[in-house]
Amino acid sequence: MYGSDAGRTRGDRRKRARTRARAGATAGVLLLLAVAGCSSGDEASPKKNPPSVSPASQLPKSSSPFWVNPDGTAAKEASRLREDGKKRDADLIQKIAGQPVAEWVGADDPEGQTRGFTEAATKADRDALLVFYNIPHRDCGQYSQGGAADGDAYRAWLEKAVRGIGDRTATVILEPDALPHMEDGCTPQQFHEERYALLKEAVGRLKELPRTKVYLDAGNPSWVTPGDRMAEPLRRAGIDRADGFALNVSNFQTTDDSKDYGRRLSALVGGKHFVIDTSRNGNGPLSGGDDHEKAWCNPSGRALGAPPTIRTGDALVDAYLWVKRPGESDGACKGGPDAGQWWETYALELARNSR
Repeated sequence: MYGSDAGRTRGDRRKRARTRARAGATAGVLLLLAVAGCSSGDEASPKKNPPSVSPASQLPKSSSPFWVNPDGTAAKEASRLREDGKKRDADLIQKIAGQPVAEWVGADDPEGQTRGFTEAATKADRDALLVFYNIPHRDCGQYSQGGAADGDAYRAWLEKAVRGIGDRTATVILEPDALPHMEDGCTPQQFHEERYALLKEAVGRLKELPRTKVYLDAGNPSWVTPGDRMAEPLRRAGIDRADGFALNVSNFQTTDDSKDYGRRLSALVGGKHFVIDTSRNGNGPLSGGDDHEKAWCNPSGRALGAPPTIRTGDALVDAYLWVKRPGESDGACKGGPDAGQWWETYALELARNSR
């Protein structure tokens, strides 16, 4: 990325960290109420009753064990559209609302967030899908800059997040961008050793939990090439203890290309399994020529990809996941709102173009 068509839609994660921080203190209570079928609207509104978010229907556990959040943005938007009489649009947004999407754990109150998400998932007899995204010097100071102030701050944050998960079932995508940014030269060399140490510690702490799976982010097929360049970074970050690695997070590369890349990389790291983000890859990437931002920032004509499932038909691919949250803008480009903000027009296009 940064001048390459591998460009991550990283702006959305900046907002995720911001919105998770705002929601952290109340996440557990709100989510548990949502699973119980409670409305989450503004009850003080004098104009009309708030949109009622119905409890999400969980998908069959045998094919998709991941939790569908009944209080997610897409669910609320679908409910609002129905109240406004826009049934066709509501049905399209329901394509997103009805699927399990990852919850990105923000900087503030990580223990409250992870506890809230995992408790709500457990109550629904499903598994929480989480993203940890707080590494120091995150995103090379660009769209999603931020993260923990230093290594000690990250360790303190990690301990709280781990404590919140406890003995409940969770799948964690660990620190998107962190390894590819070192390999592509974006993250300054002086931060590399600390980052490897922090990632290895994070894998170790998470794998001490009895029901947590961990996947280290390894970029996508168009970013760090050839794929064998990612093998040593994964080894140094503790891939031997992790369940595997994650590909295509927040990107649009096809599932087939991701599988080919993943198989080659797996062979170099002891046959480790991997997961693929299929949230928006239904039509693959947009060829942007020299306009690299065009390819990653709200590209037109994209579509939702394969729904989240553990039935991938490939022994090395543990799951297709929706790690990126479909319908949230990649940034203020092509008429879109700020990164991470819900963009109804784009959400409808993704849903309309999907099979």
